[in-house]
Amino acid sequence: MKQKTVFTCQKCGCQAPKWLGKCPDCGAWNSMAEESTVKQALGAGAIGGQNSKPIPICDVPAQSETRVATGIGELDRVLGGGIVPGSLVLIGGDPGIGKSTLLLQAMHNLADSAGPVLYVSGEESASQTRLRGERLGASHKRLLILAENSLEAILIHAKSLMPKAMVVDSIQTVWTSALESAPGSVSQVRESAGKLMVLAKGSGIPVFIVGHVTKDGSIAGPRVLEHMVDSVLYFEGDGSHPFRILRAVKNRFGSTNEIGVFEMKQEGLREVTNPSELFLSERPIGVSGSVVTASLEGSRPLLVEIQALVTQSSLGTPRRTTIGVDHNRLALLVAVLEKKVGVHLSGMDIFLNAVGGVRLNEPSADLAMIMAVASSHLDKPIAAETVILGEVGLAGEVRAISQPEQRIAEAEKLGFKCCVLPAGNLKRLKKGKIKLEGVTSVEEAMQLLIR
Repeated sequence: MKQKTVFTCQKCGCQAPKWLGKCPDCGAWNSMAEESTVKQALGAGAIGGQNSKPIPICDVPAQSETRVATGIGELDRVLGGGIVPGSLVLIGGDPGIGKSTLLLQAMHNLADSAGPVLYVSGEESASQTRLRGERLGASHKRLLILAENSLEAILIHAKSLMPKAMVVDSIQTVWTSALESAPGSVSQVRESAGKLMVLAKGSGIPVFIVGHVTKDGSIAGPRVLEHMVDSVLYFEGDGSHPFRILRAVKNRFGSTNEIGVFEMKQEGLREVTNPSELFLSERPIGVSGSVVTASLEGSRPLLVEIQALVTQSSLGTPRRTTIGVDHNRLALLVAVLEKKVGVHLSGMDIFLNAVGGVRLNEPSADLAMIMAVASSHLDKPIAAETVILGEVGLAGEVRAISQPEQRIAEAEKLGFKCCVLPAGNLKRLKKGKIKLEGVTSVEEAMQLLIR
């Protein structure tokens, strides 16, 4: 191995042969730090080994996709149906959100059903991990704990044990002696992740990596870390709120639209099989500014309460604050409400919240957001047994949405009596127990819902 010195940006991970005051890639000032890197012989770390050679794609041996269930249905849903052998999965989230708890529970289930698993703890001692495992009920004899930070030692143990799955908690605490930089630096994280990827692909051991996050919520370390792994999962939630949402932002073996919902309890994370009922359990009845919409997260319809509060502003520039909803989307919808319906909100503070820590990204919640704002401003509640669906255009029209049947079925299952949706969807739907009301514009929806 040959060692050389480069300067690496601690924000984006780009490298330069000499020190620069400003990073040429991301533009950050004073972010270039001197680090030693290792230059290996060509092909020494290849996934297929030094004897690998190119072959036609049609001659590649076909392999059936076999998945291993973790015993946690919500985690399997996000992964695409279970763990794929040889996969490298990165899980990120705020401190204390439940990343280690989820993986420890999953490893306990795998140890019971599949065989020995290896949990590498770089932040806790073996005794601390055992105490947490006893609290969670994760104390299987085939759940092996290794308190180690050296990458070389971790690889030796993994190759000798050949576990059914492996967890590295966390990648920022792992270091290799081939580099002189400190653990957690860009080069250490990149090198450690690369060696773990070679281990996973070469041996077929699925490897889970826990990653710390920065203040803006992204995983700390070089951006290339997310490109190297097969799946990137984010564990979201408020530390003061019991609900947690596991979301995939990258998945080579499944959909990135699926979410898993959990509830944090004293004995660990509990799966929430019917999140719609849970999110609506504390919904106030007969209160203005509260409406319900149906969001589609992958294959799962999710009923979410949207709350709006409109008050007279004492500031020169009124506030527009959102939680779980795109801020720019609210500004657009407020402009449509003012221009096309004549509801004047220029001197009002508007606060909009998707209750339960849910993040709404699809436009099917547009009409519900507008109705929540109008209901709060006029102080007129909308019927509690009504679900509102529809995308709103700049001309004030209500556009059709995708897969309305699944959304309506979920609303009907929870006892809702009426569904207001785009008239374009109404033409292709069969009548059921729930009453369907089609609308073509925001003004028509206002006349129907707010009286």
